[in-house]
Amino acid sequence: SECQWDGEFLLNCSFTRISTIPEDISRTAKVADFSYNNIKTFLCTDGRNEEWMLKHLNLSNNLISELFLTTCTNLPVLETLNLNGNAIHTLTLDAPVPAPGSKTHRIVDRILPALKVLSVERNNLNTVPRGLGLLQSLQTVHMSSNSIQQIDPKDFQNCSQLKDINLQNNKITKIHPGAFRDLNKLQVVVDLRENPLMIPLPQILINLNFFQLEVYLSNNVW
Repeated sequence: SECQWDGEFLLNCSFTRISTIPEDISRTAKVADFSYNNIKTFLCTDGRNEEWMLKHLNLSNNLISELFLTTCTNLPVLETLNLNGNAIHTLTLDAPVPAPGSKTHRIVDRILPALKVLSVERNNLNTVPRGLGLLQSLQTVHMSSNSIQQIDPKDFQNCSQLKDINLQNNKITKIHPGAFRDLNKLQVVVDLRENPLMIPLPQILINLNFFQLEVYLSNNVW
């Protein structure tokens, strides 16, 4: 492929006009940059089920519209995933629970166990992706500049390690009072700037730790 490989850590396929992930790339790369291309589909596994040693994966500014992270069982050490600037309207993290008595193990139990940063800014999401709590190491989630309309009580359920949430410039009018209730490690930012929020301020903040947290709420409609 036209990608550049330093022979050890870095794979750079940015601005190469590729439409698919090349098959000849090294599985030992620690950093892979596929930004600014024409990729429409990203499949974490290619059928060979070989584990990648990737820690940082950049898929920003492509043409991805749907992404099913339930297939990502071969990225055991991935820490950051950049999906900014795509056309993603469906981001699937959870899967149906197998029928009682089924011997099939849930794939979601093994997806991206080391992921700390998930960035899905400038896409077409209209809801928070379901199943964020399955990413047990997740600390930062950036979803600014989407079309998210409300925050439901289960959107951040079980996100016990989450420290930083960016929801700036969405279409959020409602936030359930308990949406952030169990996020005891939130200590950096909850960014809700540039939304059409209509709810009373105390309902959002009542359960948050004011001594550790920065909350941005400017440019709303109050």
